This record gives sequence, structure tokens and C-alpha cells, in this order.
Amino acid sequence: MNTDKKFEKGISEIVGAIADPIIVMPGGWGDTLPEWIKTAITLERLIENMKALTGEEMTGTDAEACAYLYTASLTASMSSDWTRIYLYIATKVTEKRTSGGSGKTMPDDVRVETLTDGQMRVLNRLKAWIYERRVKHRKGLEREESRKRKARQKAGQPDDLQLAYGLFPEG
Repeated sequence: MNTDKKFEKGISEIVGAIADPIIVMPGGWGDTLPEWIKTAITLERLIENMKALTGEEMTGTDAEACAYLYTASLTASMSSDWTRIYLYIATKVTEKRTSGGSGKTMPDDVRVETLTDGQMRVLNRLKAWIYERRVKHRKGLEREESRKRKARQKAGQPDDLQLAYGLFPEG
């Protein structure tokens, strides 16, 4: 990948960490996500971007998986494996929040600290799928914006940067 493309991808990922939608299970429960998890998602996405600088593969975050499974659990009943995965990821996300000084911990009766290898593979596939959905959404928006920009240029209209900085042609 050439340097310009790499730079553009990096900028897109940073913008995506902040602006990408939170992927939730369809069913109407997405608006019930608590604010603290939305903040955690953004912070964890930024951390994933930092990891990518060292060559790690980008993926969905623990907080994103927790948010998705939260909405999934409210939409339909879950198998024992999915329940265990949800409680595992909720334990991890809650413990991260606790280390931030919130004082809240996962209750011992629902705390899950380990998964089987198969459950971990399923969780990793979920996180990869969440990341793929985010990127697909962002690329769709970028394509739409590019089409609009080309149409404006073809029509002789100023683009967004020209408008923002008052650089539109006189006419």
C-alpha cells in the first residue's frame, strides 16, 4: 500500500473511531445503551487504532461486543454459550470501568473470567464481524460523499472545503 493510501486509511480509521455507528442487534434496543459504554466504545476504538500502528489487525472492541450482546439479549433468548460469552465480555468491560474508579464490579454470581477455546473463537468472530460492519458503513458514506463531490465539481459548484474557507470561485 503506498504512503498516501496508508495515510488516508489511518485518517479514516481515526475518524471512524469517533464517528462510526455503534453496531447493535436490530430490534429497537440500541437507544437504551448507557452513556458510559458509548464512551468506552470510542476509547477502545482509539486504542485499537494505536495497536494497528504496531501491526496488529483491526477488530471490534470488547465494549462493542458487549453493546451488541446487550441488545441481542434483550431481543431474543440466547444459548448457554452466548450467555457465557456475554457475561465474559461484560465482566471484562465492567472491570475496565472499575479500574477507572467507578467502584462498580461484576457481581460474583454472574462473573465469567474464562471461555472455552470454541467460545473465544466465536467471540473473536463476533468482534471481527462488528468491525467489518463499521468499515462497510463508513466506506458507503465515503463513496456517497465522493459521488456528491464529483457531481458538484461537474456542475461547477464549490466543494465543502472551498465553502468552509471561503475559497469558492467568483462568478
